Amino acid sequence: MDLNAIKQKLESMSKTTYNGGGNNNNRRFKPSVGKQTVRVVPFKYNKDFPFTEMKFYYGIGSRKVIASPLNWEEKDPIAEFAKQLRGTNDRENWRLAKKLDPKTRIFAPVIVRGEESDGVKMWEFGKEIYEAFLQMASDEEVGDFTDIMTGRDIKLNTVGPDVTGTPYNKTTISPSMKVTPLSDDSNSVSSWLENQQNPKETYKPLPYDDIKKSLQEWLTPEGEDNSDTKTSTDNKQESNFNLSNNQNKKTKVAKFDELFDDDSPF
Repeated sequence: MDLNAIKQKLESMSKTTYNGGGNNNNRRFKPSVGKQTVRVVPFKYNKDFPFTEMKFYYGIGSRKVIASPLNWEEKDPIAEFAKQLRGTNDRENWRLAKKLDPKTRIFAPVIVRGEESDGVKMWEFGKEIYEAFLQMASDEEVGDFTDIMTGRDIKLNTVGPDVTGTPYNKTTISPSMKVTPLSDDSNSVSSWLENQQNPKETYKPLPYDDIKKSLQEWLTPEGEDNSDTKTSTDNKQESNFNLSNNQNKKTKVAKFDELFDDDSPF
């Protein structure tokens, strides 16, 4: 693990806001209430940095989760529309643009102690745990906790909604005081280093037009009058982004599509 890269990432985090959630499957790790121990393993797809950041949208149109095409350096119609909104001087448009900002989630490959036979699982988490990991790695007394010979297990303590006072669990992490090998079984280590998921392959980008359609659904909930030039969101927020053109009478769909044209006047 490149500790200099860790320190640079830690410095940049003070300028970035993360939020959001994610989905799950049988190769994902989700902490349960109580105490657990995991080991972050070197990431097969990036030996210098075990963490993968990805951006997601939640509840846009009929889709629960949309992985932003920005994760694959592709054009993102939601990000483009938010940029258009921020190009105006209208406060409501800026508020709507903020709602359209993607949420960042972080993934790390881990071995869950006591469940080693399950192999490497992908743990998804948010800003607080991510920053704790980066602080840990930048601490010279802790160092590279992913090292397969002299790394450290990570202790987790998770409390439930009865403690957090929210619908969600909360997990805190701390490094083990002892340095230990990833495993005494070299075959297991080789298997764990090789057999890993790549989050950017697990998730796939949707076609540009499909995402744009979901965005339009979110902006114009079913049953609204499509002739209205104000755009309501599903949580009663409105945008004053004017989709009308005084010289040409167009359908709202056409006006919406025009915003994504390279020659758009907006």
